[in-house]
Amino acid sequence: MFDQAATRPLPMIDPYGRSIDYLRVSVTDRCDFRCVYCMSENMAFLPKKDLLTLEELDRLCSAFIGKGVRKLRLTGGEPLVRKDVMTLFRSLSRHLDHGTLDELTLTTNGSQLARHAADLAACGIRRINVSLDTLDTAKFREITRWGDLDAVVKGIDAALAAGIHVKINAVALRGVNEAEIEDLVAWAHGKGMDISFIEVMPLGDIEPSRLDQYLPLSLLRARLGERWTLTESPHRTGGPARYVDVAETGGRVGFITPMTHNFCESCNRVRITCTGTLYMCLGQDDAADLRAPLRASESNDLLSEAIDRAIARKPKGHDFVIDRRTRQPAVSRHMSMTGG
Repeated sequence: MFDQAATRPLPMIDPYGRSIDYLRVSVTDRCDFRCVYCMSENMAFLPKKDLLTLEELDRLCSAFIGKGVRKLRLTGGEPLVRKDVMTLFRSLSRHLDHGTLDELTLTTNGSQLARHAADLAACGIRRINVSLDTLDTAKFREITRWGDLDAVVKGIDAALAAGIHVKINAVALRGVNEAEIEDLVAWAHGKGMDISFIEVMPLGDIEPSRLDQYLPLSLLRARLGERWTLTESPHRTGGPARYVDVAETGGRVGFITPMTHNFCESCNRVRITCTGTLYMCLGQDDAADLRAPLRASESNDLLSEAIDRAIARKPKGHDFVIDRRTRQPAVSRHMSMTGG
């Protein structure tokens, strides 16, 4: 169905009346980091033959755009480690040119950003998220296990130089980076970047336990309020972050709180893994296989029907909880499997 006034597809509507216009697609489960809150150190990755091809990912994304998705984010793992991934960005950028997509963006760890930033900007990418939890070189290595902080900072600077707006995403980790939260804010705002803090989520079995890592963002916000003047901001990006303006720095700080205050009532997004599995909710195991209908026919009829059936059972919300009794994750799959 089309909105004749805007000549664009109307968004999909889930059982709770929410418009589903935001799609996050993982292009790979692989990453060149092993962040302690995301992966085990010795991860077993999928065989490359199980992944959707770049052409299939393009077709799948395009099918969702045809059903009213207006914002598309490519994720991983680390999306920029996938071979020839820039061909996918270039192809998908046609939807920006045609006006059928409002935004094409990505979430990255920044490790490969220096060599891709100019090409990403040329594809019409105007805004990206970079995951960065600390500015301490040794601590960065400890958190990511394999990462190089200098390479990430150079990548961020390259993106800014290319005219891309960068937002920093930092996972708040008790006893790890909580003492440098103010420094992260001051650094990001000094470069003209917004920053969002994220509560650690109970996805996948990792060491150390999520119970040891969990830091409620209510405590973090109170700490920031002791140093700076914070006021509620109407700014929204289409994702779950809720922002405050910081008077003294002129920047914004976002809070993503799946644990202390979930954002399910306004959820407008679904996620697809690199194997074509559609998750209607990050915090639920219910999923739909889109690879089979994608490969069953050159027509998108079967694929479209599968998408409609999946959206019709999108749940009201997630069941995230930090289980202090069993210390088990709420969902067994790792974040890198689902996509950020």
